[in-house]
Amino acid sequence: MPKINPKIFKAYDIRGIYPMELNEEAAYRIGRAVVQALGAKKIAVGRDIRESSPALFEALARGITDQGADVLNLGLTSSPMVYHASGSLNVDASISMTASHNPPEWNGLKFCKRDGYPVSEETGLLEIKKMTLAGNFENSEKKGKIVEENSLKEKYYKYFLSFANLGDKKFKIVVDTANAMGILELEIYKRLSGNIELVTLYDEFDGRFPNHEANPLKTETLAELQKKVIEEKADLGVAYDGDADRVGFITEKGDFIPMDLVTAILSKLILKKHPGGKIYFDLRSSKSVKEVIEENGGVALECPVGYSKIKKLIRDNGAVFAGELSGHYYFQENFYSEIGTLVAIMFLNLMAETGEKISELVKDVNRYFHSGEINSEVEDKDAVIAKLKEKYADGKISEMDGVKIEFPDWWLNVRPSNTEPVLRLNLEANTKEMMEAKRDEVLKIIRG
Repeated sequence: MPKINPKIFKAYDIRGIYPMELNEEAAYRIGRAVVQALGAKKIAVGRDIRESSPALFEALARGITDQGADVLNLGLTSSPMVYHASGSLNVDASISMTASHNPPEWNGLKFCKRDGYPVSEETGLLEIKKMTLAGNFENSEKKGKIVEENSLKEKYYKYFLSFANLGDKKFKIVVDTANAMGILELEIYKRLSGNIELVTLYDEFDGRFPNHEANPLKTETLAELQKKVIEEKADLGVAYDGDADRVGFITEKGDFIPMDLVTAILSKLILKKHPGGKIYFDLRSSKSVKEVIEENGGVALECPVGYSKIKKLIRDNGAVFAGELSGHYYFQENFYSEIGTLVAIMFLNLMAETGEKISELVKDVNRYFHSGEINSEVEDKDAVIAKLKEKYADGKISEMDGVKIEFPDWWLNVRPSNTEPVLRLNLEANTKEMMEAKRDEVLKIIRG
């Protein structure tokens, strides 16, 4: 039996280069393992536009059906659509075949159970890994079947269109879909043509992503969008990642909106609908996020980084919304999962309601000076973290995720990467001068 590369199994999903790491044999065995580990009888599967996706889907579906479960074939879908399928269709689990923002030679699999419940190492992925690597499966007496599913997209579009509340206001927006799955999300904007003049960038599917990497977290990929927003005198720019579960935004002035500040802005609107609601934000976020949530009557809750951890937290604790510095935004309305297009609709709703431009909404919550995430290669990550704790022992120390140390006028968070010899630094201060000084001071310790 061929060996499967164990490196493809990450903390929250499966991801690897095709075909050296993730190939048809691996996909077939993963399909069988998912059925056996989750006890699933019907699994919805959607895939992105990567060139390896058709072959991997065929192998995955064969594994699922050989293990006795049915496959609901969603075809080409964004990940938010797959999450919606987990709750709106009668399935036991859903799989999004995608490598998200990774380059085109990669592919991967994200899993959730019924109603969007996340599958991570703690909730089934470790068992899937063990079964896949061992290759020992219980034989099924009856094979499952593959059923084509064609109703999901229309349900999805109609549901999220219902959240638009633009009145007679008109906006021009530019949307960069990077030749990837955000193209499917464009239909929502098109159906709001009475309110939205839509300008698009790279709206033809191409699994090679020839124009730029589908990753709004890398701000250099946003240069063309920024230029186009200014040229078109648009009100908002929107950029999707490869599977459209992560989204970035550009103001009418061509400025990038920090992704944690999106959480703060949206909290104002969400807390009008859910007074006193709980909202989670990851611990790398600006302290203005906590302030804005509390100013608007909400309960602000800090959380570790990672979409599976956050989805479980918001679900288990009855939260109404969560946002990450990485551009993931989690809504109760999509079974506690990401839906970037709803963020864009809510921005437009706020602009229509207040009469303010998006840059004015950002200015209101942009109160401090953030370093952004800075990566440093480090051989002994634990030793560096210990040095930081010793150096800044007079601060408030939290070890929720890496180490976070807070002082009245600045804070730092240093987290180890799960997959690389890298430490990730985020730091914020009340003034630009202090941020730069403390950033350089901390980096000197990290980099030795």
